[in-house]
This record gives sequence, structure tokens and C-alpha cells, in this order.
Amino acid sequence: MIHLNILFLLGLALFGGTIGGRIFQKARFPQVVGYIIIGIVIGDFGLGIVNQEVIVMLMPFSYFALALIGFMIGGELKKDVLLKYGRQLTKITLIEGLLTFFSVALLVSIFGGLLSGNWKFSWAIGILLGAISSASAPAPTIAVLRDYKARGPLTRTILGIVAMDDALAIFLFAFASSIAAILMGAVYNNTLSRVLYPAYEIGASIVVGIIAGLILSFLLRRYPENESLLVFSIGAILLVAGLALTFNIDILMAMMVLGAVVINSVPRRGKEVFRRVDYFTSPIYVLFFVLVGAKLVLRDINAFIFVLILVYLFARTLGKMAGAFWGAKIAGAAKSVQRYLPLCLFSQAGIAIGLSLLASNYFPGEIGNQVVIIIAATVFILEISGPFFIRIGLTRAQEVGLNITEEDFISTTMVKEIMDRNPPLIHENTPLEKILEIFSQTANLYYPVVNDKDELAGIISVDTIKNTILESGASGLILAADLKEENPFSITSSAMLSEVKEIMEKNNLDFLAFVTPQNRLEGFLERRIFNKIISTKIMELQSRFDSLEAGGA
Repeated sequence: MIHLNILFLLGLALFGGTIGGRIFQKARFPQVVGYIIIGIVIGDFGLGIVNQEVIVMLMPFSYFALALIGFMIGGELKKDVLLKYGRQLTKITLIEGLLTFFSVALLVSIFGGLLSGNWKFSWAIGILLGAISSASAPAPTIAVLRDYKARGPLTRTILGIVAMDDALAIFLFAFASSIAAILMGAVYNNTLSRVLYPAYEIGASIVVGIIAGLILSFLLRRYPENESLLVFSIGAILLVAGLALTFNIDILMAMMVLGAVVINSVPRRGKEVFRRVDYFTSPIYVLFFVLVGAKLVLRDINAFIFVLILVYLFARTLGKMAGAFWGAKIAGAAKSVQRYLPLCLFSQAGIAIGLSLLASNYFPGEIGNQVVIIIAATVFILEISGPFFIRIGLTRAQEVGLNITEEDFISTTMVKEIMDRNPPLIHENTPLEKILEIFSQTANLYYPVVNDKDELAGIISVDTIKNTILESGASGLILAADLKEENPFSITSSAMLSEVKEIMEKNNLDFLAFVTPQNRLEGFLERRIFNKIISTKIMELQSRFDSLEAGGA
């Protein structure tokens, strides 16, 4: 039997996940769904290539991914945003989290009691599942927001809520585990320790995040070289993640505090840090979601558990949607947030799985096993369906594509989307007098010259005409063929704008003509027009963002 080494498995997960993501993206689905599906295919539930032993070996990568996710979320918690929207985000989080908790706890307990007849057991499992249900999943949510370049009031609210949901879920779980322990006959001393532990976990996470953030901010000010930014940042992320695991504190909370301290302590350098870390995260994210899919074990689901899974999904969906709507309404959030936030909080993964495993440790036996199975099954469903609803919400809120930079635009846009398809043409036998007339009627600085077969023969510039007139005087014997310059590059209109920009800058060109393989002119583009189009696009996106902000004020 061949034992696959860890490097091969890493390569398989990254390569397979990326291919799966691209396939789903082509089908207009979020890429994260493709990552998870590939993970299921190569995991225990599928081909069994990545088994539970391998997943345990690769857990450091999952922790690293969670750390990066928490850090990037923290970067969104800017001081001015918190001062302006902090109270609003807190109201929404409390209302949607608590309503979800009560909805799941009540419905699961009632249905479980009616089916099993054991009401104490049903209330215990219902309360535990209610607490876990309040958590959202930052990882797939952030991935979808990145995938669709989203920006606006809804995006900002989503980021704020997924950043706060984990803390609320931990507190609710402390309460739930205490009540469940009492229902199952636990002693009070043990219950008290469970109540106090979350306070330590969150408090210590905040302290570690603040200290690490201040140290990293000092280093970023002390060493201004751009080469040091990524090294210091990744080093700090790994150190804080390691401390969180060592002292059993919440890794997401610690990383969010770290990111928030950096972006608020050194805003200019911090912005560059997050830009560089963002570029670094892609392969880690892919690996993380493939592993999420690989470790989902959906066997051993009996009729009782199947009913509770359905009840959990219904109750959680009802609680999240109603809570998000009323929370946004009571908090006075923008209309787009009130309408579409209920669609954007379904995803559930990391913290929910972690709390379910914690429940299995607190309650070994039937309760713990059933909590783990129910959460594993529902996480699978919510991780697949959640990103679709986020996309719908972002699209309807008109926030898709508003977080595009100049580099994003030129790397994803083809020449044929912006080139002049009908530039003013000059034939080789056109006399100078006619050329001057064409010049006077248009604002172009460069004009393509074509022969009698309509093939590109060269370029005439305004400067060429001016110099010719000054040197020889205006002569009726001068034709376009005498004035044309050779076209230095032959490029098709399917080229990307990034290629055009590189050619223009490298060769100091002010124009490019785009031709078919038969050398027939397809279109024309001057550098000044190129720059103007890019600037206009970015300004248009900013204007749309500003209008969304104004509408939500």
C-alpha cells in the first residue's frame, strides 16, 4: 500500500481546491463552495485520501487560517467606524444572537421531548444547540466578500457582526452548559467553574491581542522598510495564534484585537500591512476550506437525529432572519441592511464545531455525541448554502464590485471592453489637406492608417503632421503613406489591460492598435484615454459607494 506523504496531500488539497473553486466560479457560485466540495470528495466521506489522521496533522494550517481570518476582520474595526457604528452593530448582534438562541433552544427541546419522552435530556441538548446556533462563520463570509469585491453598509455590518458573534456564542455556551449540567445532575462547583472560564478566555484573548498589537505597531514604526511589513506581520500572527493555543484562549478574538490595534495605531502602515497579508492568504484559505470539507463525517444519522437536524436548521434560519431584520430596524441601520442582512448570516463553521467538541468533552456520552453529529451535519448544509445567500444579499444591495482597486480592474478587464472600435481611419492615399480636415473634426492625437485591403499599415500622429508642415510647408503632393509610422506592436483585443499597461510603460508608447490575425484593425487606444477610463471607473465605484453610505446615513 502506498503511503501518501504530507507534501503530496498539501499539493492535492491546494490544486484540487483551486480547480474546484474555479469550476464553481464559472458556474456563478462562490468559490468557497468548490473548495468544500473538493474536501468532501477527497475526505473520509468520499475517496478517503485525506483521513482523520491527516486532518489532525494538518490542523496547524487550519489554526493559521483562522488566525489570518481573525486578523483581517480586526483590520475592518477602524476607530472611526466603531465610534460611528459600534452601538448599532452591538444592538444587531445581541438581538439576532439571542433570538436565534431562544428559537433553537425552544423548538429543539420541544420536538426532542415529544419524540423521546425524556424532557430533561431534550432541554439539555436544546439549550446547548441554541448557544452554538448563535455563532456565525467568519471564514466563508470573508471569502465571499473577497470573492465579490463587496463594499458598502451591508458589507460593513456583516463584517462587524461576524466579528462579534463569536464572543456572544462563547458567553451563551457558558450559560447553556451550566444549565445543561444542572439538568443532568452536575454539582454546583463544576458549574461555577464553567461560568467563570469564558470570562478568562475572552479577557485573556483581549489582553494578548492588545499587547501583541502594540508591539507590532512599534516595530512597524521603527522599521519602515516595506520588505519588513509581511515578515513582522506573519510572525506576530503566528506568535499570537501559538499563545492562544498554549493558554486555551479564543484564537479568533485575540487575532481580531491584534488587527484592530494595528489598523488604529498605525493607520497608514497598517493599510499596507493588510494589503500584503491579503495577498498572502489565498492558498491558506483554499487549504482551510478543503480541510473543512474533508473532516465532515455525515454517517450514523438516525431518524431522531435527522428530525433534530431539520428542526435546528429551521429554527436557526428563523432566528437569524427575524433577529437580523428587527435588530437592524431597531438599531436604525440602512434600509439595504434591514432588507438583506437576514440573508447573510447563515454560514456556520469554526466556532460552532469547536463548541460542539467542547460540549462532547463536558457531556461525554449520548448528549455530546448527538450535539457533534447535529452540528457536523448542519455545518455541511450551511457551509454549502450560506455563501449563495450572501451573494444574493450583496447583489440586491448593489455592493458587489465596489471594492475594486486600479490593479483589480486592469487585471480582470479585456482590451475589447474599453478600446475605440471605430477610430477615425486614414487611408494610405489620403492627401494632407483631407488629413488636416479629419484632425480638425476629432480630438484624437493618433490615427491608424489602413491600405486598400483595410489592413493596418501604420500610425499618423498630430506631431508628425506638425513637423512635416514646419519642415516642408503644406504640399498637396503629400499623402498619408508618406506620413505614416510603423505600428510597433500587433496585439489582439482579447489581451488584458494589464498586458497593455505593461507594454505601454515598458516601451514608452502613447498608443496601441489592436488587430486580427489577418492584420485587420479591431480597435485603437491612446494612453491618455486608457488612464482616463481607469480613473473614471474608480471614481464611479467610489461615487456608488458614497451614495450607498449617504442612503444609509
